[in-house]
Amino acid sequence: MAAVYQAVHRRTTSLLCRLHSTYVRKMRYLNGLKEDDSLCRQAQGSGTFYLFHNLSPFLQKTGKKYLVPQLRAAELKRILEKFPETEQWLEKSVLIGCSDEHIAHFALDLGALEKSVLERDLQGSFTDLRKALFVVDRKDSHLLAAAQSLLRWHDSHQYCSRTGQPTQKNAAGSKRVCQASGITYYPQMSPVIITLVSDGSRCLLARQPSFPQGMYTALSGFCDIGETVEETVRREVAEEVGLEVESLRYSASQHWPFPSSSLMIACHALVRAQQAEISMDSLELEEARWFGLEEILEGLKRDPRSSKQDDGSVLPWFPPKQAIAHQLICEWVNQQSAQPA
Repeated sequence: MAAVYQAVHRRTTSLLCRLHSTYVRKMRYLNGLKEDDSLCRQAQGSGTFYLFHNLSPFLQKTGKKYLVPQLRAAELKRILEKFPETEQWLEKSVLIGCSDEHIAHFALDLGALEKSVLERDLQGSFTDLRKALFVVDRKDSHLLAAAQSLLRWHDSHQYCSRTGQPTQKNAAGSKRVCQASGITYYPQMSPVIITLVSDGSRCLLARQPSFPQGMYTALSGFCDIGETVEETVRREVAEEVGLEVESLRYSASQHWPFPSSSLMIACHALVRAQQAEISMDSLELEEARWFGLEEILEGLKRDPRSSKQDDGSVLPWFPPKQAIAHQLICEWVNQQSAQPA
């Protein structure tokens, strides 16, 4: 009987600890905001807002640092009062997260308003998201990426694809509903694999014509309907560089807002050294080549500015640390460094 009591006590204690977990309470609060419009509207009154203008986030520069201001509803209302067309601005906001103290975070796009007037009143500037993601703190970059993707999705899903009738957003922006058909639409992401190919002693990096000069990165491509991640990795490597993957392993994932909203699934792939001759798809890539450990280490020290040489040439450089491709490259370096000489 004592053993039974102890087992029940352990399970009860474990359950209570989970229910009192900050993370669990936070997730349940967020889910409540998504499901209950009145609760979400109440949270808007005490929440904070990240601002965008035509999908460009608002930043403020302090010294060498870029900050992402979070405006309270009262502050935002005061600024927007001069624009009569923004009376219903709260209805256009979308929920993007909350603090551990249950302060809800929202995003709002003010693209219909005069940009220069807003920047003057707010004392900052609306910045292209590609630049913003690499100059703000990691915590803010995640929220900005999620916010832009959600705002973009709502802008492109204002009508039902079956009836052509307008769809209505719920208060949190977690879905849109067509009243005519009853269809509910939810925001979606496109799965994309990003793969660092290695033959054991070298890793393969490539570049597309649209890339900044000198930048090389891992291979990537969208998953096709019906494919597993493993099948996508093998197909993309075969299509782009003509190599057959022998084995692969998962590394991590990252939400990426480009071109619209993607889930980057990062993997390492191994090919046989004896069959490592590259046959590049010139329609997809401008260049693909093998890099040794020393060249990778040197490339990791460079950025777009330091890669430019006096004679006009550009040395290879790699995506910055905020990109998951950088993580893949660093993992490969650590693996090579750990191997016995």
